[in-house]
Parts: sequence; structure tokens; C-alpha cells
Amino acid sequence: MSNIRFPRSGSMQVWPRKKAKRHYPRIRSWAKAQKSGLLGFAGFKVGMTHVLAIDSTPNSLTKTQTISVPVTVIECPPIKIVSAVFYTTTLEGKKIIKEITADKIDKELSRKIKPAKQNKSKFDDIKEFTDITVKVYTQPKLASVGQKTPHLFEVGLGGSKEEKLAFVKEHLGKEVKLQEVFHAGEHVDIHAVTKGKGFQGPVKRFGVSIRRHKSEKTKRGPGSLGGWKAQGKVMYRVAHAGQMGYHTRTEYNKWLVHVGEDGKDINPKGGFRHYGNVNNTYLLIKGSVAGPQKRIVRFAKASRPNKKIPTKPFEIKLISSSAR
Repeated sequence: MSNIRFPRSGSMQVWPRKKAKRHYPRIRSWAKAQKSGLLGFAGFKVGMTHVLAIDSTPNSLTKTQTISVPVTVIECPPIKIVSAVFYTTTLEGKKIIKEITADKIDKELSRKIKPAKQNKSKFDDIKEFTDITVKVYTQPKLASVGQKTPHLFEVGLGGSKEEKLAFVKEHLGKEVKLQEVFHAGEHVDIHAVTKGKGFQGPVKRFGVSIRRHKSEKTKRGPGSLGGWKAQGKVMYRVAHAGQMGYHTRTEYNKWLVHVGEDGKDINPKGGFRHYGNVNNTYLLIKGSVAGPQKRIVRFAKASRPNKKIPTKPFEIKLISSSAR
């Protein structure tokens, strides 16, 4: 029997394969948007299902026909704005000038941060700034994730400086709903932490071939660690054992198929497996999304939109309510 050989798997695009610091990622850059408002949102992954929809994609072989589309359900309770962060640009980069916190915050947020002292001056002291972002926190108590402590993170704003300042003054300390930020047919960037699989060997981690039974030292390892002349030098490209999964990953230009008001039209009998019932506004994202059920998923406006992807959403005929 011949020995089947094939290249090892594992892309060098993402390196090092380190364990994420926390179970929800940080977004480092935001898209430039003309419309004022939040540039991102967050929700909790429920699971996957499929929808029956009429294909409206131009030049498609199944155009005007009913097709089955796999989708991921993400429950999105309203988020609250807790503070506004003002930045200025220096030679070293962005620098925080001031952070203004809302007068009242939920008691659950006190598990995460200490309430700030009341600032009487508020926005009057700030004269010059280059950018404004807001710090928001989720409300997991409204979802079926069994958690009370909210997630706190920073979100960018769209519009001019004056529009950003007006938005902050109006919405500081208030709720923001999903419908105010995203709509069906839009493209979003998904930021999430993948499923953790612990410390794994090179066979499972990179798919290297299992060597013959008379191989030296081990069968489930790489055939070579490097050249003979470069003693003591092992390149980072060599497949080694290490952390697998629980990595921060970004998927660009995911298609937002549908935005639902509540879960009455999507909840299966007995609820979704490993999650429960959807009680808030939810999203249907075409395809899969990283992470297990109940993990928080952050999504933002598309930073590099693909013009080939249509912006008109599917005409959905049926949303499958079978538990997955």
C-alpha cells in the first residue's frame, strides 16, 4: 500500500496562535460612515438554522427560484451608553482628553467598574478634540445566557465632529436598539472568539501525516524540525503542539439576511439547543459565525465592503423552527 502524502494544513495568515485574553474581542479600527450613530453592536450567538427564500442575486443560476440558505441566529438585546471618550491626535497617536460618564448606571455594571464621581461641568470644558467614541455595555440579563455581569467595550461613531457630539449628548446613559444601527441586506464584519479546544498535538492542530510504525521517537509529529546546518534554530512555520481554538478571528462582509423583532416566529419547540428561547431582537447572518452558543459576538459596519455582494436582502418565505 502506498504512503499518501499531502501538505500540512494551517494557514500562516494568523500567527501566533495564541489564546485570546477574553471571550469577546477588541475592534481596533472602524469604517468611515457619513451617517451619525453607532458603527457597531453586539449580540449572543444562539445557533444555526435555515431559511427558504427567493434568490434575487443577479446572474445567478437559481434566480427567482426558492432556495435554502443556512443562517446563524444572534440575539441582540439593547445596549446602553455609559460614557463618551474624547480623543486628540498627537505625534505619538491618539490620546484621551476626557471621559464623561452618565449620571446613572445599572447596578449590574458596578460588578465591572466603579461608579464615577459626578462631573458638573460635563461637556462645557471640552473645546478642541479630533474624535469621539462611546463606551457601551450589554444587558445579558435580558437574554437566555444565564449571566448578569455585562460586557463593556468601546464603539466608534459615524458622522462629523458636530454630529458625534450631538449624538453623545442625546444618548448618554440611554438604550440603543439594533434597528437604529443595522438593517437587512447590509454587510457587516463579524468579530468573535472561536471555540476553545485546549492544548493539541500537531496531527490535530495542523493535520500533519501520521508517520510509519518504525519512525524514530514518535509517529504523531513532524518529519523534520529544520536543516542539519542550522543547529538550534527551529522556524515558527514548523507544526508544533500548542493552543488550538479560543482565538480572536474576524470575518469580513457577512450578509445580514434578516432582522427580527422577537423570537416568537423563530423559537423551536423547547427552545434552541444549548441556548433556550430568543426573547429580543435577533439577526440572521448568512453562513456560520465563530464561537459556541451563548458567546458574545461583536459586529461592525463593513470596513472594506465588497461591491459584488448584493445589498438587497432575500425575500424570505419560511424560517425553519427546527432545533439545531
